[in-house]
Amino acid sequence: MTATPQLEVQVREKIGRGAARALRREGCVPAVLYGGKDAPVHFSLNPIQLNKELHKTGFLSKIFEISLNGKTERALARFVQFHPVTDLPLHVDFFRVTKGEKIAVSVPIHFINEAASPGLKRGGVLNVIVHNLEVIADVDHIPTHIEIDLTGLEIHDTVHLKDLKLPESVMAAHAERDNDLANIVAPSVMKEHEEEVVTPAEGEEAVEAVEGVTESKEEGEA
Repeated sequence: MTATPQLEVQVREKIGRGAARALRREGCVPAVLYGGKDAPVHFSLNPIQLNKELHKTGFLSKIFEISLNGKTERALARFVQFHPVTDLPLHVDFFRVTKGEKIAVSVPIHFINEAASPGLKRGGVLNVIVHNLEVIADVDHIPTHIEIDLTGLEIHDTVHLKDLKLPESVMAAHAERDNDLANIVAPSVMKEHEEEVVTPAEGEEAVEAVEGVTESKEEGEA
């Protein structure tokens, strides 16, 4: 079993926008832990460690251990606020969890065996409709991702929620909806604009045109 990652944190006494801005100027990332029967706890995160975790798959579906006031808490990251320009993390919300608890969580979807899809081999395009699937799982058995096998899929085939084989003790949060998750669409073909071809005039218009050219030529030579 993969070890539960531990986050380096420092409890902060001052809260509010001013205190949060001061922390960011020092290079730290403000965060809060809430949920359960205990009161919320505000703390700061090591930005280097946080960024490493953010770049790993499934940050919002992973259990972390956080040591606060001499007590180790287990928590699930629920929300990350990013700077609109720099894309750096500004604040993180964590939710307390306990052993044996079931929780709704969003898990990323991974597509496998693309080379075994006849539709993709013929130039079809994988159209992903749902990138993350909300599931209900035991906190100790949250999958890092959900796999969708593309083997045998043809152009116009669709993968439905009911087609998924979820891990044991994991169920779709909205199984009754049977949403479309992805499909194989036909390749888009860029239509080239044909050059317009000027065709000779026909009938009386052609005769008039020829006569006009002849008359003009004769007048010029006179």
